[in-house]
Amino acid sequence: MAGVDLLAVRTFVTAAEAGQLQIAADRLAVTQQAVSKRVAALEKSLGVSLFTRTARGVRLTVDGQAFLPHARALLDAEERALASVRPGRRPLRVDVIGRRAATAGVLRDFHRARPGVALDVLTLPDVRAAVDAIRSGAVDASFRCVTMPGLELPDGIEATPLFDEPLHLVTGPAHEFAAAEEITPAQLAGHRVWMPGNVPGAEWSAYYDALAAEFGLTIDTAGPNFGVEDLLDTIAESSAVATFLSDRTPLVKPTVQGLRRIPLRDPTPVYPHSLLLHADNPHPALAALRDHLASRPSGHLAAEVWAPPWALRRRPPDGRTPM
Repeated sequence: MAGVDLLAVRTFVTAAEAGQLQIAADRLAVTQQAVSKRVAALEKSLGVSLFTRTARGVRLTVDGQAFLPHARALLDAEERALASVRPGRRPLRVDVIGRRAATAGVLRDFHRARPGVALDVLTLPDVRAAVDAIRSGAVDASFRCVTMPGLELPDGIEATPLFDEPLHLVTGPAHEFAAAEEITPAQLAGHRVWMPGNVPGAEWSAYYDALAAEFGLTIDTAGPNFGVEDLLDTIAESSAVATFLSDRTPLVKPTVQGLRRIPLRDPTPVYPHSLLLHADNPHPALAALRDHLASRPSGHLAAEVWAPPWALRRRPPDGRTPM
């Protein structure tokens, strides 16, 4: 690994996230040929193929999937090293569960409201990694679901409940529930819900395990995770498989694919987000972030919602204890 070029690693990560070499080239402000050469040089250095080329773009190979989290860790280490000697105030570093999740949208709103605040957004593997990063000072704050079974927040780490994110069922046009205006979680008992991105030990996996146990669902995590676009392609063509997405996650070409987004009611499963940070963190932008979050409207939820009993949640305005 001593001979690995970090520029090539950054190019690989960008291409993996984009799914297309041309999109990666646009993001890096280079030519597609330059992207191809950097990836090829990295593959030669590692002695493996990282991508499979397809008509639609590129997909990670098994080796590419294995290398991706380590590649991101290399880039994070590079950024921390540079930040340690960077003159002036460093950016506020905030971890989110996913770049398409509602909390990423919250950060986008914060950036638009406070464009003068320098901001770095990253995605750590799970809540334990987020807590470790906050404790070490590698990140300043994290949006996560807490507290999952077996997790104890160390002294000095604060968790403030922020908002509940309702889930929708997403199906293709041939699915049994495709024409439904809404359904209950109980109606999904015995049905297959495919979520290949669920990683054992992560807080979102603990959440969906609890949801499956409560309502008799089958959460299928088999298969590689090629991203939400690939997942939705499979869902669109299936009459038996569905998935869960946030009510705020945009669908990819819903008209072309014929995807259906169906609200869940009685109760509505919600994913409860909290803000994690270290009480002694002196970063001046943290106060601005907390003020922005406090000014957000609480939003309207269904009368009856569900979340795991272990989940930390924001108390409703009327003071009722959350279900």
